[in-house]
Amino acid sequence: MRAWGGDQVEEAVAGCVAALRPAVDRDWTEVKAAGLEWNCHETAFHVAEDLIAYAANLAGRAKDGYVPFEITLDEGTDNTGLLHVIETTGALLAAAVRTAPREARGFHPYPFRSANREGFAAMGIAEVLAHTHDIAGGLGLEYEPPAALAESVLTRIFPHVQPSPDHWRTFLWATGRGELPGRARLTGWRWNNNLVLPTDRLTLQGITPAAARDLVAGGDGGFDWLDGGPFEGPREASNFMLKAYEEGVHRPEFGVFALVRREDGRAIGGIGFHGVPDEEGRTEIGYDLTEAARGNGYATEALRALSDWALARDDVRTLFATVERDNVPSQSVVTRAGFRKAGEDEEGLAYELGR
Repeated sequence: MRAWGGDQVEEAVAGCVAALRPAVDRDWTEVKAAGLEWNCHETAFHVAEDLIAYAANLAGRAKDGYVPFEITLDEGTDNTGLLHVIETTGALLAAAVRTAPREARGFHPYPFRSANREGFAAMGIAEVLAHTHDIAGGLGLEYEPPAALAESVLTRIFPHVQPSPDHWRTFLWATGRGELPGRARLTGWRWNNNLVLPTDRLTLQGITPAAARDLVAGGDGGFDWLDGGPFEGPREASNFMLKAYEEGVHRPEFGVFALVRREDGRAIGGIGFHGVPDEEGRTEIGYDLTEAARGNGYATEALRALSDWALARDDVRTLFATVERDNVPSQSVVTRAGFRKAGEDEEGLAYELGR
């Protein structure tokens, strides 16, 4: 999967500046941004604030909050100068994304307290696209970014939003700014960075629709796989997840996770849910490890972590797993993770874990 983020941040910022530059001679403080309480000047400055904050949190590997600083404009800065600030802060975010290691994460409050380099790039682009739309609307300017740019953001931080053929209109709908046929207009919205669960030796990294699409197409999903992977399990699970996303029933916290070794950043397999919990709070869990990583307790470690996370939720009461009769190592994995045999059928042995 080709490295994504830096070029797209710069593309979004260039489109913003090009769209707004024709109105630099107007007083942006006297014009409200479309749909906002802020005026156009405040909204443009907010974009710059977000871009530099995201760059700082990623570059500084912020843990528990935003890096504690603010930016201000020099007195007398005109709109041309403000656009230059947006260009500059966008360049800083692009540089931070390009130079951050694959496993780097920084603080962001929603929804899981952190984001990776793609997440920060996507959030920065989302802020640029949404607020350029707002400012342009207030100033009476035309603005529509490339559809591929909007789609790339949707597949990374809006995994809960069903896609449609019109990616820009879908983005506007997802951010409470427009209508889509057959969908109620949103009055509140949030983006959704991928969930990452740490264990002693692993991180379980939620796979986004963008990564799933690449895996299904034969790519690496943006991960550095051990032993020539990924193999059939993660690709097949990604295919099911991608179908759920396209049908609008995907809940990212009940999706697929790559198992990444902390010692070297290599992906060694996958784990995840076969669907959302049913009305009784039951959901199935499955996992697959590359052969070169088996026999080291990684599967048990991952299964315990994901099970503990799921059973701490109000909407999950029971986890179950189905294991083939002749797969003795996998039977040992579920048993060591606390599952108990609950029955058997033609598909194999059934194991359960409840709270």
